[in-house]
Amino acid sequence: MHPVIFVGAGPGDPELITVKGQRALAGADLVVYAGSLVSPAVLAWAAPGAELIDSAPLSLEEIIGHLLKGYRAGRRVVRLHSGDPALFGALQEQLALLDREGVPYRIIPGVTAACAAAAALQRELTLPEVTQTVILTRAAGRTPVPAREALGRLAQHGATLAIYLSAHLVEEVTRELQEGYPPDTPVAIAYRVSWPEERLLTCTLAELPAAMAAAGITRQALILVGPALGSGPPAAASRLYDSGFSHGRRPGRKPR
Repeated sequence: MHPVIFVGAGPGDPELITVKGQRALAGADLVVYAGSLVSPAVLAWAAPGAELIDSAPLSLEEIIGHLLKGYRAGRRVVRLHSGDPALFGALQEQLALLDREGVPYRIIPGVTAACAAAAALQRELTLPEVTQTVILTRAAGRTPVPAREALGRLAQHGATLAIYLSAHLVEEVTRELQEGYPPDTPVAIAYRVSWPEERLLTCTLAELPAAMAAAGITRQALILVGPALGSGPPAAASRLYDSGFSHGRRPGRKPR
């Protein structure tokens, strides 16, 4: 019997799935995919005869039913998630039900939208003497967020925040973020990053609601905020390549 394989499809570009994920998808007999989020182009990696089931209209129990049926029939089953399954993917509840049924599984990670957005923006999210921390989070909506993780409290760290699943709450997001960031803090909006219709916007925190309204963006957008997103060269260079900095692969050299 073959284990059920959970695969991270990446942010949208079919070439941003991992090689391991692509091979699993190409070898699957049954693919249960998140149709509202996974790019149809990624499904092109599936074998021509594979059965494809869109999980968007299905309940958790219905999704698991398909996975169990495929597994018990001896088929190679792939559960295809957008981005990385470990982030906002309702992964654990699926694994718990498979555990209850004694079904083995494996997980193949994927490229998450925050990494794809940083690449598209050509920005580093961790800059020396600016921030060395990236926080992946979301605003409270129908899915609650613990009070200690409210955006206003996270903003007080001054780190780079990657805010998922919150474009429709932009007014509230902006109010909360201003509890920790000044109004001129750089912001980037990545709409459907790496898809053909990708749009990238930059603005300040104070301008965020107006910028999104003008662009007509209300969903499927990642919001990045923090001082590391500012334009221009970094305030300080990393010591990693400093000629005077020694490490296990390179002795430091004194300046002449």
